[in-house]
Amino acid sequence: MKILDSQGRLFGKVSILDLGAALVILLVLVGIFFFPGTSGSVAQVGVTTKPVEVDLVVRGLNVRDPQQLFDQGFKEGGKTNIIIRNEPHGQIDIKSVKQLPRTILVPQPDGSIKELPDPRDNQFSTDMLLTLGGKAQITKDGPVIGNSKLKIGNPIELDGYNYNFNATVIDLRIPK
Repeated sequence: MKILDSQGRLFGKVSILDLGAALVILLVLVGIFFFPGTSGSVAQVGVTTKPVEVDLVVRGLNVRDPQQLFDQGFKEGGKTNIIIRNEPHGQIDIKSVKQLPRTILVPQPDGSIKELPDPRDNQFSTDMLLTLGGKAQITKDGPVIGNSKLKIGNPIELDGYNYNFNATVIDLRIPK
């Protein structure tokens, strides 16, 4: 009896092509179940999670009554939703909210410059300094909230019940 007949069958019963397809399927199944690869993201290996404080500045926020904004949810001890690079992160604590005075630079006769209160009647524009606190993963490149790195100069969108505006990171602190 021949091992391979004229139609390409082994011992006259099994086709070589069918045997090759079965072998490929078996190897794929072994690869999937016995060698599934690494689980999780490579970025999370060896990363610690620590509390972080982020200072934000808001310039020229147009709001009719800033005090009403502060009283209705955007206040110290509350929470706000943050969006970093168009990716929602979730809620983060509001540690402090400070309304900054509107000032203008005025040149003096001796050539120096003085910062004085803005005399213009622009009552609908306000500046704020915010401190937010939450947990971040500390990597070699800095803190990461959600999947976004936090760096000075990054814009962050703050979203709540009656507000949605952008702020800029001006300081990052990792309390010890």
